[in-house]
Amino acid sequence: MTTTFYEEIGGSDTIRTIVDRFYEGVATDELLRPRDPEEDLGPAADRFALFLIQYWGGPTTYSDNRGHPRLRMRHAPFAVTPAAKERWLVHFRAGLDAADLTPEQDAQFWDYVTHAAQFMVNSLE
Repeated sequence: MTTTFYEEIGGSDTIRTIVDRFYEGVATDELLRPRDPEEDLGPAADRFALFLIQYWGGPTTYSDNRGHPRLRMRHAPFAVTPAAKERWLVHFRAGLDAADLTPEQDAQFWDYVTHAAQFMVNSLE
């Protein structure tokens, strides 16, 4: 029986810990907060958690409810600048630091998010 990375790291509880800490930072970030039009960041946090859960081998609830992730398309209306990417990574790093991951698990997760964040940059201004 194969264990997914999702199961290895503790499943939904671990992903939710990471995402909750991430959004605590975003909520007060002057650069990132204005990009999320929802007053309550809860729905955005839930969508992000469901995406990460699915990406790492958990239930496919994200795609079942929203279809293909199409990350660049979904973020196209927002100017994702190198500065925004760096702020995003600061808050994601805090989320990973809040999780009880092994150094290897942390490195695998961090490698994915740093590449994904760079991929999302769509504006230099």
